[in-house]
This record gives sequence, structure tokens and C-alpha cells, in this order.
Amino acid sequence: MPACLYKTHSFVHSLSHTYIYSFRHTKHICKPSLMHSYIHAFFHHLFCDSFLHTEIKLSLPLQVGRSVSRLVQNVFRRSSSAAAVQPHPQEEVEECPVCAYNEWDLLEEVIVGRAENARVPPFTVEVKANTYEKYWPFYQKYGGQTFPEEHLKKAITEIEEMCNILRHEGVVVQRPEPIDWSVEYKTPDFTSTGMYAAMPRDILLVVGNEIIEAPMAWRARFFEYRAYRPLIKEYFRRGAKWTTAPKPTMADELYDQEYPIRTVEDRHKLAAEGKFVTTEHEPCFDAADFIRAGTDLFVQRSQVTNFMGIEWMRRHLAPNYKVHIISFKDPNPMHIDATFNIIGPGLVLSNPDRPCRQIEMFKKAGWTVVKPPTPLIPDDHPLWMSSKWLSMNVLMLDEKRVMVDANETTIQKMFESLGIETIKVSIRHANSLGGGFHCWTTDVRRRGTLQSYFH
Repeated sequence: MPACLYKTHSFVHSLSHTYIYSFRHTKHICKPSLMHSYIHAFFHHLFCDSFLHTEIKLSLPLQVGRSVSRLVQNVFRRSSSAAAVQPHPQEEVEECPVCAYNEWDLLEEVIVGRAENARVPPFTVEVKANTYEKYWPFYQKYGGQTFPEEHLKKAITEIEEMCNILRHEGVVVQRPEPIDWSVEYKTPDFTSTGMYAAMPRDILLVVGNEIIEAPMAWRARFFEYRAYRPLIKEYFRRGAKWTTAPKPTMADELYDQEYPIRTVEDRHKLAAEGKFVTTEHEPCFDAADFIRAGTDLFVQRSQVTNFMGIEWMRRHLAPNYKVHIISFKDPNPMHIDATFNIIGPGLVLSNPDRPCRQIEMFKKAGWTVVKPPTPLIPDDHPLWMSSKWLSMNVLMLDEKRVMVDANETTIQKMFESLGIETIKVSIRHANSLGGGFHCWTTDVRRRGTLQSYFH
């Protein structure tokens, strides 16, 4: 390089560093308009105010343009990195909108399901295995059609009132999208219509700041997640973790097509032998088969949750959480929260008709095991998808407040004897669709910290 050009190059390099250093130390590090002003001033100084010879000035753009460009790019690169790790002092980091570690901390936000457009699921083998014989004619007649309209209207009204009462108690209420569940869909493995978005507890499980989308096990519920996606995407945008468990194909191999059930005795025998309608062909689970107590989660193998699904959850949540498998003397295990409902630190409702086979380990851990009274719901009230024990399927608003059915006076007295205030709401018609207060909700945010309650 000629001596004059070498000196010119050194001068340009030094001058550019002077301007770029000044630019980098302004607070507007990402404004293109300001960058343009600095570049303009730099070239004005270079071409108009410097001592350089005219011929050299004419050759400068070709020789140093790329060098200056690289320097500018490096400034943006370094400035962007600095901005990423050093937030503006005036900016406030938003608290994660999703956070819950157990079933009883102060409830701040909840998703409540919708009964609108609910359809009776087609009477497939997995539905048959989860329903009682006296209701099979109902499924055979109405499968794929709407639930009885007058009954459905009453259920919708009850849930609206439940939402109003939750808001009155200081809880933010979110709802899934209304969807037309009558639309028939087809996958390479099956054809079905939808069901509903009434029971968010079945499909969504919040663990810490993560919301987990369950894969489900009924074909009629394959696309149920679509009703919740707008909500989940918004939580994700605001900082929540979002995980979707592996979606099963729900091919014929997932189900025992010859599952032999006719009587309650058949069901008891099969459950005792560890035989269920779902096989181990692929992972499947409903979120409602899990219940949380801080660092420990308890789960049952059921008609909709298989061991592969449980193992997926165990690996996914390790090492911060432990997943314990427990079992019950239950002829039709499906969803744990009307059988074993944890309502406080070391305090659990245990269904006396479905005793827990591992109950001694809870007693050894110092837990108090409470047996709720027999439900008062009349025998002639239709429960197409559940049992009377929805009376214990309660929602804790905090350790000292519980949402309970207004008609279940005996369990209200039980809670009052435990020093827990009862928030009474009637959802008898909503019960018929398969759930109580716990089923109809997913707690999105509870005010609490991660602790261990099971030693």
C-alpha cells in the first residue's frame, strides 16, 4: 500500500472509531435515524474538513467503505447484545401469568369450561368402558348428537353463575373459545365428532410456570385442545412455559377392542387385575388423573391414563418433581379428583367407597385423611359421565375457602368442622356432563411457592 494511502487508512480508522464510540455511548443505541446522522457527520468530516488530498478523497469510498460498514455492523451487534442482557432501568419485567404448585394456595386466575355446543360422544369402546351400563342406551341413541337441550341450557346458566361468584371472590376468570363440536373429522386411524370444552381439568395441568397440554384418550376429545389454544398462546407470549405431550394416533391398537365389561363385578375384577381398555401401544393420559402437592404429584393408572403416559410425565418433570403411582379399589378408574382430592398441606379427602391401597404411606407422612360423607344427589338425577361422588370434587380458593355444591349440606358441615368456609354454588345440571367444581376448572395461577409436603 502506498504511504499516502496507508496514512489515509489509519486516519479513517481512527476517525471512524471516534464517531462510533460516541454513537455507542448514547442511550438511543437502536435508533436508525441517529445512526444515519452519525454516519453523515463522519463522512462530512472526512471529505470536507480533513487535510486529505483531493485524489485520495475520490478513491476513499471504494477502499474504506467496507471497513466502515463492518465497524457499524459490529456496533449494532455489540449494542444489541448489551441491550439483551441489560434491560432499560425503567422497564418492569412482567410476572409470569401461569404459576401453581398445589391445589390449595390462594387462587388468583382460573379457566372455567363451557357447556355451549356440547355433544354426546359416539359410543365407542373407550366410552363404553368409562360409563355405566344403565346409560348405554342413552349413548346408543344420542351419540354424536347434542345433550338434551333443556338440560344443557340449565348447565350453561349454572356455570355462568359459578363464574360470577368466582369473580366476586377476587378470582380472574378465563373461558375457552366456543367451538362447533358437531363437525365430523377424520384421521388416518379413525373418524369421529367432537364432544365439548367443559372440563379444562381433563386437558390442562399447570406445574409451576408451565402449562401442560394432555394428549387425552377418547377419540371424541382428540381436537379439544383447539378451544384452549388462544388462551395458551397468550400465556406463552406473556412468559409461561407451554408443553404439549405426544399426541397419540388413537389407532385401534390403543384400545382393547374386546374389553369384557357387563357388570360392576366385571369392572372390579378387571381393575384388580390391572386390565384397562387402554393398552400400552402409545402414551396417553388425561391431566385429571394427576393431583399436585408441591414437589410431589400423585397419579393413577386408569381407563384413560396408561403407564407410558405416566412415564412420559415422570421423565418430563424430573428432577424437580416426583410422580407417585397410587391405586384404588375402583371398578371404573377415570380421573383422580373424585376419589382422592388433596385440599391442603397434608390434608386429603379420600373416597370411602374407593379406598386407596397406599393410604398408610400418607398416614406415615403425617397427613390427615378425611373421609367425606355419602353424597346427597338423588338417584334419579342423570349422571351420564360420572358418579355421585362429585360432591367431593371441590375447588379450593385458598386453605380456608372451598367452592362446594349448595345442595350437599353434609359435606358443607364437614368442611366447616375443619375450619374451612364454604362458598356454595349449585351445579347439579352441570354435574351431568361429567364433572364438579374441580373438573370444570383449571387453576392457572395460585399465590404460593414450591414446597415439599410428602416426606
